[in-house]
Amino acid sequence: MSDLSAYEHTQEAEFGDYVQLLKPRVMSLVVFTAMVGLIVAPVAVHPFVAFTSILFIALGGGASGALNMWYDADIDRVMRRTRSRPIPAGRVTEGEALAFGLALSAISVLMLGLAANWFAGAFLAFTIFFYAVVYTMWLKRSTPQNIVIGGAAGAFPPMIGWAVATGGVSVESVLMFLLVFMWTPPHFWALALFMKDDYSNARVPMLTVTHGRPATRKHIFAYTILLAPCALALALSSIGGPVTLAAAIVLNALFILGAFRILRRSEEAAQADGYKAEKSFFKLSLAYLFLHFGALLVEASLTPFGLGGW
Repeated sequence: MSDLSAYEHTQEAEFGDYVQLLKPRVMSLVVFTAMVGLIVAPVAVHPFVAFTSILFIALGGGASGALNMWYDADIDRVMRRTRSRPIPAGRVTEGEALAFGLALSAISVLMLGLAANWFAGAFLAFTIFFYAVVYTMWLKRSTPQNIVIGGAAGAFPPMIGWAVATGGVSVESVLMFLLVFMWTPPHFWALALFMKDDYSNARVPMLTVTHGRPATRKHIFAYTILLAPCALALALSSIGGPVTLAAAIVLNALFILGAFRILRRSEEAAQADGYKAEKSFFKLSLAYLFLHFGALLVEASLTPFGLGGW
């Protein structure tokens, strides 16, 4: 990391800059999957406990984002899609981001432990550590498997939500983890395909940089094939049902078809049409995850009336 931010810090940070440090788009995924994990759990949670727990899980996810931006400030200055973030833009110093991230980490873990249970609080602490240290500080800069292994951090929130309700881990929460975990590589590799030279310029060993785009296309297809059984297993679990199974069949058929189209494309064809297929697949990947977890919510809402579940 560099000290450039000390010289670039020319204006006072505003509230929105600190919100941006939390990576609100990523936080929305954390909040949604954690909420689903909590709601579909077989143990009822008081609405106030549920609300405060999700709030503190969100703060923990935001703390991870702030620590990530602190450590990756040098990378963010190079990449076009990140150079307008608060630190490289000079609106927040690296020291401020670090203090903000550490403070939110401590508050979120402590309050989740007090509001729900200490297993959930410890799980949140481990998730923050995994994302900030294992992924950001180690994997991201050292191996093209950064997204594969590091994706676990983004897959933990539904397990934390489940732990809030049950105080532990189960087959169902592991299946929710696997859905997000196996989804993460094709989602991010699709983005890397049309990000062009951003990762190369930043010296981040993304798969597109170390193995090339043709190999990345093969990896996307392989992981998409492996993802389908995870989705079907979740649909056939105790928290699944006809709605989830229908969603899994349709969404995975579309996802596999999209991955196959990417696999068949040459780099020349992709460049010629502005990576349309890759961008469409990336958008589909966003809908894929939200619709899968949305189906679980629908299933849970039908269960009290005897219509959902198996």
